[in-house]
Amino acid sequence: MFCREHVARLRDNQREIDDAGAGIAAIGLAGREYATSFWAETGIAFPLLIDETRAAYNAAGLRKGALWELLLPFNFEARRRARREGHRQHKVGKDPFQLGGTFIFAPGDRDLYVHRAKSYGDVASTESLLTALRSR
Repeated sequence: MFCREHVARLRDNQREIDDAGAGIAAIGLAGREYATSFWAETGIAFPLLIDETRAAYNAAGLRKGALWELLLPFNFEARRRARREGHRQHKVGKDPFQLGGTFIFAPGDRDLYVHRAKSYGDVASTESLLTALRSR
């Protein structure tokens, strides 16, 4: 549900991100069939790359969540927020415990923005991404 929420926010703000001189790419864990379905269901126009071996996730230092973390108050509120925005959990991907992240990389091997999810509903805000893009 939260990856759908995040890519929907990116999709809805793609023009502003493009205007700031950046491009978007999403990386998912599942195979081609799941990725094709996810891409079509979310209506994103940016690339959705497949990382079945978790190479990018491991290189980025993204962690896995634990089952008990679903019971944290933060996650209850995050699920309510995502539902209010119209997002629902569809079929579960390859690893529902894998947490995500959001990064903005710039030429010269610079990291302009790094957000590693601390829990399931911890997604980067669009405002923080746009602020990072504008302040470079």
